[in-house]
Amino acid sequence: MVALTFSCTGSTPAMRLYLDTADQTAWAEWMPSGVFYGITTNPLLAARTGLTYHQINWQDMVQIAADAGAQEFHAQVIGNETDALRFAENLYAYGASSNIDCVVKIPLNSWGISLTPKIQGLGGKTLMTACYDAKQMVTANALGADYIAPYFGRMVEAGLDAMTHMRAIHAMSSNGPCRPLIASLRSAQQMVDIAEIGHDCFTIAPAIAQDLFHNELTEAAAQEFERAAKGERK
Repeated sequence: MVALTFSCTGSTPAMRLYLDTADQTAWAEWMPSGVFYGITTNPLLAARTGLTYHQINWQDMVQIAADAGAQEFHAQVIGNETDALRFAENLYAYGASSNIDCVVKIPLNSWGISLTPKIQGLGGKTLMTACYDAKQMVTANALGADYIAPYFGRMVEAGLDAMTHMRAIHAMSSNGPCRPLIASLRSAQQMVDIAEIGHDCFTIAPAIAQDLFHNELTEAAAQEFERAAKGERK
């Protein structure tokens, strides 16, 4: 049996989960559970929902996320440097007006790395995204980014030793300000395996949330309790 220990400080749990989708229907379904700290999205997720990224009304999106109970909303920059800086400045402003922390996601390529200090100069939180290698944690820490998003599922599918990278990233997370936010997960079991080595921050699709929350034996036990409460015999 695997024993997982997660500490809590006050009323704030160490484990932090995010809902990884641009689908507002999914926000309405899953955010009221109280399990999710925030919402994350990117151009691919928006496209899957039928949205054109540069046409999204981000002010409305941020407000809807805040109304759904999210404490953070993560969205990715696109375009050239001017467009990216304008996007980041607007996103931070929308977050301030909606009383939610907005986090700007920046790809870990040369363009994104050089852009990061300029976005940080706007005063908001940043996340370095599309991480495929533990060495990129060094860069994220050196930049002083708030988060890094290792793409676990994609790493596995690319033939990389994803768990070795996860262990190294976790070890390095104690030596800098950057918190790993594990992304691209394919199952709840992957979350358990990664949490076992110490990671405590994950963003998951609605399908993974369903996998995480459901257990047939638990469902059967709950139904048995209900029948007993009503005086019914099996």
